[in-house]
Order: sequence, then C-alpha cells, then structure tokens
Amino acid sequence: MALPAPNLDDRRFQDLVDDAKRLIQRRCPEWTDHNVSDPGVTLVEAFAMMVDQLLYRLNRVPDRNYVKFLDLIGVKLFPANAATANVTFWLSAPQPATVEIPLGTRVAAPQRDGLDDVTFTTTESLNIVSCSLAHVRSAIAEGTTRDHGGALAAETKFTCFDTAPGPKTGDVLLIGLSAAVPSCAVVLRFVCEIDGVGVDPTNPPLVWEAWDGEDWALCELDRDETGGINRAGDVVLHVPKSHRASVIARMRAGWIRARIVTPEPGQPFYSASPSIQRLEAFTVGGTVAAAHADVAYGETLGTSEGSPGQRFALARRPVVAAVDPIVIEVSASEGDAATVDAPSGEGGDGAGGDEAADRDGWVVWHAVDDFAASGPRDRHFCFDPVAGEVAFGPAVRYPDGTLRQHGSVPSTNTVVRLREYRTGGGAGGNVNPRSLTVLKSSIPYIASVENRRAATGGRDGEDIDNAKRRGPIVLRTRNRAVTTEDYELIATEAALDVARVRCVPAEAASGVRILVVPAATDDNGRLDFQQLVPAEATLSRIARALDERRVVGSRVVVEPPLYQGLTVVARVRARELADPVRLQTAAVAALYGYFNPISGGPEGRGWPFGRPIQVGEVYAVLQRLRGVELVEDARLFGADPVTGRRGEATQRLDLGPSELVFSFGHQVLVAD
Repeated sequence: MALPAPNLDDRRFQDLVDDAKRLIQRRCPEWTDHNVSDPGVTLVEAFAMMVDQLLYRLNRVPDRNYVKFLDLIGVKLFPANAATANVTFWLSAPQPATVEIPLGTRVAAPQRDGLDDVTFTTTESLNIVSCSLAHVRSAIAEGTTRDHGGALAAETKFTCFDTAPGPKTGDVLLIGLSAAVPSCAVVLRFVCEIDGVGVDPTNPPLVWEAWDGEDWALCELDRDETGGINRAGDVVLHVPKSHRASVIARMRAGWIRARIVTPEPGQPFYSASPSIQRLEAFTVGGTVAAAHADVAYGETLGTSEGSPGQRFALARRPVVAAVDPIVIEVSASEGDAATVDAPSGEGGDGAGGDEAADRDGWVVWHAVDDFAASGPRDRHFCFDPVAGEVAFGPAVRYPDGTLRQHGSVPSTNTVVRLREYRTGGGAGGNVNPRSLTVLKSSIPYIASVENRRAATGGRDGEDIDNAKRRGPIVLRTRNRAVTTEDYELIATEAALDVARVRCVPAEAASGVRILVVPAATDDNGRLDFQQLVPAEATLSRIARALDERRVVGSRVVVEPPLYQGLTVVARVRARELADPVRLQTAAVAALYGYFNPISGGPEGRGWPFGRPIQVGEVYAVLQRLRGVELVEDARLFGADPVTGRRGEATQRLDLGPSELVFSFGHQVLVAD
C-alpha cells in the first residue's frame, strides 16, 4: 500500500469563507450585510477560491514528497498483530466419548458499553479425550516400580513413596490413564489419609509431569485440594500438548507422575509417605490456542483479465500478520496443465510442478516481497496487508526498448481466490486473565470457557508518523545488521507481537544480545510476570531474520531481558475531605504504571534499560496525585519476581544495561 500522504493545511473553500466572515465581525463590526448578494461577500469568496488553490499546491510539498520518497525505498506500514491466548473449554460433566472443539470456534469477552466486541477464534481443532484410571505404580528414587493395582481393587491403603527411612527426592507416583490426553484437563480424585505429615499443604515439594514420548514434560497444576496427596480431594492438571501413550513395566497407558523434588530453603519436607486408598481419573476439559482475529477461508477475489499488474482487493481489511505465508489459488487453465513441469523463468525460483495444481484443479501462487527477482513464468504475487490488496507482476519497459514481464499473470477468465487470511487484531485483544468467558459457537457438553492467562502479542497497525521516523534507518540499514539500530529495526520487522527490542553487546567477542519484551496489556498498570516471557516462536522468527542479515562472524543471541523486581512501601497523608480508600487505590496504580517495563518510565514508553531506580521518583509520582497532602515516607525493596523473596530497604536500586524494572507488590498506607 502506498503510504497515505498528509495534508499540510486541511482547510477547504467554505472553511476559508467562514474564517473571513468571523474576522469581519471582530474587526469591522459595522459591516452587517453578509448575504451572498453582498459585494463584500463576493470579494471574500473570490479570495477564498484563490487561497484554496494555493493550499492545494501546498499539500503537494514537502511532507508529501517525503512520504513518496519513503514509498520509493520500500517503507511500508506495519500491519496490526493479533493477540493470542490459550483458551480452556470446561465440560459440563465427564463424557464417555471424545468431545471435539472445531477449528474456528469463537469465544469473546463480555461486551461493555461503548467498547467493541473482543472476539477470539481458535486456530486449531481440539479433541477432549475421555479417559479413566488404568494403572497405578510407584518408584523409590526413580528405581524399580511397584504395582498397586491389587491394592486399589481391594480398596486397601498403600504408600505412594518410600516409607523407610522416609520419602526422598526422586520418589514418584505413576498414574496410567486409559488413553493419552494431550491438551486436556484431567481430574485425579484421591481418597487418602493424612499420613504425609511435615509438608506445607499450600506448598508441597511435589511436581506433576506427563510423558511426551521422549521425556517427562511439566503439567500445569490448576487446583490441588489434597495438600500434596495428604487428604481426600481433587487434583486438576492441564496436560501438555505433547502427551503420548507409552509402555512402563509392560503396561501401556498415558502416563502421568507426581515426583518429589528438592525443597527450597525453608520449605517443609515429607516426614512420612502419604497413603492412598482410592483413586479415580477423568477428563473435564481441554485447552487450545486462539487468536484475536476472524479467519476467512477460500475468498474469491475476482476473475483475471490476463493483463500485467492486476490488483484485487480483499473483502475485509486490514489483514493481521500471520505465521504462515499468504497463498493465492488460481483456477487451472489448459496452459497451466501443459506447463506444470516447465522450468523456472529467468531470475525467479519458479513454481514447481509438484505443487502447481495439487488442490482439485487450483494452481498455487506464492507471495514475494517484490518482483525484482521474479521471471515471466514465476507464479508470484505481492500482498499488502494494510490495504488488503493482492498485486500480480508488472510488465516493465527497459532502456534498451525490451519489455520484460516480472512474475507471471493469471490467464484470462481464470478465477483468483485467497486460500486463507485473518483480519482484526490490535492492542485491544490483550485482554486480562479470565476475560474470554462467552462461547459464541454452540458446542454440546461445554459448560464454560476461559483464558487462564492474559492474552499477549496484540499490537495496533503502524501510523504514518512512526513510518516517517524509521525511514532514515531503513535507508541506512537496507537489510544489513551492522549497528545496534539495524538489529533493533530488523527484529521489530520480523516479529510484530513485541513491544520493545533492545540490542546490547554480548559478553563474548563479536556478539550481540537482542532483548525482546512482548506486547502485553496490564490491569491498572499491573503485569503478570508470565506476560513478559516472549513465545519461543517469536524468538525463533527474530533469530532467523537476523541470521540472514548479520555480519559474517558475529554471534546473535535472542532472549528476554533480565528483570529487577521492585516493591515500594510508602506512607502518605491525605488532604481534608479526600477519600482514603480511593487515594490508596490511585497511589498503588500510579506506582504500577510508572515502574512498568512496557508503558512506564519518565516518557511513558517503558522503563529505560539500565536506568537506576531512586526513591525520589516515588515521592514525585505520589505527590502529583490529587488528594495527597504529603508523602511522609517511601522505601524501595528489591524483589525476585520468580521466588518472591525481597531484599533490604534501600534508597536506590541499580540496573544493568540489559535489565528492566518489574513492579512486585507495592504497598501504600494512607493516613488521615
């Protein structure tokens, strides 16, 4: 899409006439006749017409020229990016058969007044597989396993870990399900006695894992009513997508295990093994990925005229960035059938015969960034996601008089269709946890739906001002990563679901580190630490893009930055008639908003990398609040955002060049 050119002066003829009449009333109040027939109004309109022509010429320079130059060097607006979230579908009751969640199932957040509906669409199908308990075994320190099937059948107690001298790190309880349950939520219902004494029921040294065919993958613990297998209750697990059935001790099942891990400092440990009397297992739900976008399949764009440079517009726009490339399908003609195995044209990579007409008579065309390297027989097209437009190759007349076709053109009267694309996206899709609770598609046996974590990666499309700012960098970079700005620009172009990118030198010689902060929304400035962990797919895309453009011999590491947790404890005095509760809420929100790695900092663009945190800024943030009479005291505490441990009070926290601040539990006391 050509960059939209701005108007330097957007006034039109009638605006100029109205402005002149207002000036007349102010400077010549004795002039009262403003009818169209008045000679003075005729003069005003004559001058307005001439000024309108001048403004028309003015709007052709110089910003317009600047934008056009950017267009010539290939600067294009970044499309919007769709937020993604894992959505869990909960069954109304355990089902005897598999429940299928189809591809394209739509879920939404409850609509609020004045806001657009936020709808997510599942990006793959999900099978919620029914299961039951098949086998139970245990092993001491991952040694020889013991079978407890007989004890379960007789409903007699058995110990799941070592009893003499007591449980130890590495003891496991193996639970075999009747089938593998990838991406499903499973309930393990225990009937047991309080024998595993010594542990903290809210924090037992226990992890749940599932076998994925090669190794044990961590399960997400949704709820543990047993306190570490110490009392009767349910354990609800979210089994990873990689779960596979396998054989242990000649017993084939979908294996899950509970493993005792090394306790953290100060964490209580088992003094005796828990005892189990009965155990059940069944499936209660499943989790699937969803995106904040609507998906269109097989949209017909039109009929080809057989001429070079044809363009087709999509029915919906803008199109959000997609992981898989956009593919065009053209109805096969007799010429396509005859040339399906023909070699590639000059300068292009061709369209191999093995893929040309493999979809029921439709010929596949592939997207390219430009037609510079496309030959006359290469089935290529260019796609503009912002404008929602497909363009086929042009015919170019060269200085020697020859006419060359860059990219093939669909034959006359052939139908052009787009296989699949997504539309929507934007920062509005970065919804908070448990916001997607409305099921818009009717599916039997589904009782509720939710996103257990916040949706991340949503980003609005780029505006013209930002494109103008990065124009000089694009001109200097030209797809080569040399300076830090080059690395940051290429990384941003490769992954549109990131909020910030920072390039810093690596410890190794001739190396750089690319620090990636994903786009995420916050709840009154509060971010969950998991929202700041970029997806592996995002890191891989950035790494591939930089590997193609880096200087030979340089090493590139793409990773998230380090985060320094921060807890602020402050005491403020409220003004007379100020509501202490509201003031306390506003003060905590202000601290979370200012000490924010994405939208905080002095300029509101995210906390600067490596900028130290000083207690004076806390005083400044709180003193600006309406209703604060005096900030009496403020202290800074360093915190580990993973373990939650806090350090000693200090007046200043220093950050390294690759570190950002992360707000962790601010506390404000309001005194009347």
